[in-house]
Parts: sequence; C-alpha cells; structure tokens
Amino acid sequence: MQRFDAIRPFYDTEVNEAICASLNHPMMKAIMNFTFPELDDEIWKEQLKRTHSIRDFQCNFIYKALKKVLEKSSDGLSTSGFDTLEKNTSYLFISNHRDIILDTSLLNACLFEHGLVMTASAIGDNLVKRDFMNTLAKLNRNFLVQRGLSPRELLQSSKLMAEYIGQLLLRENRSVWIAQREGRTKDGNDATHSGVLKMLAMGSDEANVIDYFKKIKIVPVSISYEYDPTDALKMPQLIAEANDEIYIKEKNEDFVTLLSGIIGQKKRIHIHVGTILNTELHEIAHEFDNINKQVQALAQAIDDSILQSYKLWPTNYIAYDLLNKSTTYSSFYTENEKSLFERRLEMKIDENNLQMVESFLAMYANPVLNKSKYLNAN
Repeated sequence: MQRFDAIRPFYDTEVNEAICASLNHPMMKAIMNFTFPELDDEIWKEQLKRTHSIRDFQCNFIYKALKKVLEKSSDGLSTSGFDTLEKNTSYLFISNHRDIILDTSLLNACLFEHGLVMTASAIGDNLVKRDFMNTLAKLNRNFLVQRGLSPRELLQSSKLMAEYIGQLLLRENRSVWIAQREGRTKDGNDATHSGVLKMLAMGSDEANVIDYFKKIKIVPVSISYEYDPTDALKMPQLIAEANDEIYIKEKNEDFVTLLSGIIGQKKRIHIHVGTILNTELHEIAHEFDNINKQVQALAQAIDDSILQSYKLWPTNYIAYDLLNKSTTYSSFYTENEKSLFERRLEMKIDENNLQMVESFLAMYANPVLNKSKYLNAN
C-alpha cells in the first residue's frame, strides 16, 4: 500500500473500472437522468464507459450536472477575482464553508470556465460512508479528512494530509481546496481555525514555515448564497451549542444535508477569489518570530480577505434589520424581498420558538456585522 492510498482520490488508471462498477447504481442513474433528461440510459452509459480520467468525468458529466443544479435551484452564479490567477499554476484555496458539495463544485466549475487548474478537495470521511458516495468523491478528486480520531491518530492523520497537500501543490501542480475550519459555518461567522494552518505547516519542507506558506500560494475564497438551502437544518445544532448541550447527529443527517444543499433554492450565488497572500506573509514574518503568533496572524489575514470580499445580499440586510428591529439597511432591499424572506422564516421556523428565530436571523445577519467592521475602520 502506497503512503497516501487511504486518503487519495482515484488515479486516472483506476477511473474506468470504478465508473463501470457504478454504472447500474440507482444514484448514478438519478444523477444522469437529472443531468441528461433527454437521453436514453444506454447513451449516457456508453459515454461513461468511454471515460478514462477524472478530468473527463468532471468536465463531461459533473460540470453539466452542476449547470443543471444552478438552472433549477438558483438565479445564477457570479464571480470576481479569477482574472488575477495564472493558467497552469497551482494554488491553495482556503475558503469559507457553507455547503458540503457546492462550495468546491462551484469553485471548480469557475476554474474550468477560466481555463485554470482545478482542485483536489478535502472532504470529511463521515460524508462518504456509503460505497457509492465514496466512489463519487474519489471520481471528483476529493481526498479524505479522517474524523473521530484519538489525539495520537489525529496527529498522524494531519501529518499525512499535510504531506499529501504539499505533494499535490508542489510536485503534481494540482490546486487544492480546503475549508478554513472543520465543518460548515452554521452561524454566519466565518473564521479561520488556526488548527487548519498548523496542519498545513506539518507538510513544510522549508526551515521557515512562512517560506513554505509563500511557496504553496495561499488564496482566500469567499462564497455567499442569497438563500442558504440548509438554513433550517442547521438550527438544532446551533440551539444545542447555545444551550451548552452536546449535539448528536441523526443517522442520515449528513446525507439529508448534502442533498438539501444541492436541490434546495439558493437564489443568487457569488464566489470571490482573493489575491495570493504574499505581502501579508512578508509582513507577518517581519512582525512575529513565534510560530503560533505567525499562524494566528495568517488566520486573521485570511479572515480579513474573506470577510471584506463576502458578497452581501438583500437577505442579509433584511435579517439584520429584523433581528435588531431597525431600518438601518432598508435602502438595500425592497418590500417584496422582505416579505419573501419573512415568508421563508414562517415556513421553516416555529415563530413561537424565539431562540430559533433569533438563531435563524443571526445566521443571515452576522455577515453584515462582520463586513461593517471593515467598512467602519476605513
């Protein structure tokens, strides 16, 4: 067994066999019938049988499935910043995280459309317990983040993943996507966890970790959805945490959330890619010589980029005003947009549960608060 076999996606030489073994799986049929409703099953099966690389699978099938998802469950995807990236160049994209599948899938669709290197993307192994989901993840160039480990196992797993990410970026010229934290942001407060950066540092082949961070070309990414299709599903965990209770997931909760993210209404979506954190790293190296302080400063630099470039929607401003019983941002939305949002709130949340109503509104309102700190500082 090779060093990275436990976590890596398929090699291209393994792709065709994996596809052929999944051809008759009901979920493969569901995906293909959704993507190509006009085609007989035998036609897309024949096309799949002729697929021998991850890139072909992504471009000919997954990209088209994603375009269909956007067509049916959104009002479109807009982007900014991609013109600052160079072709044939690998980057480490560190992103805020709102949706299990779409965050990475949409970024890769944008990279593909701009002729840029697509990513290998981190995914929690808790999300791929089912054999077909594991196969699909590996066909989509996902690598596994192992969850639920003892401290000793976690250290070993983190080192393995850090080395794998380093190999992808520096030796295979493959971009990488990782979330800024473990798990999705559920309260609207996007914040980079220093543990993610410490994990990356374990892959360093430089005497100075800042030099390694420069070498892997860190690019912050912010993604925002006008409507979060999993907003109501995030409430039970938020309420439990607010009450200092331990939250235990339902058996199929991850799978339900995953599907809801794909098919649920999102309205408009925006992805912004920032610039490579070169200047910031130079300043951090100049200011701090303690590695923990350097990591904290880098986390802050990533947050600054993500929060300042986060696209705010009418739903964010409406939630802020409803939560604060104000009209502070009333010029940023129409009465019709407000009534639509209030209708969504009524349909999804028990209005007699004030804690849940507040949590729901805060999820949408917090990005306004976070971005306003930068606007007020300037």
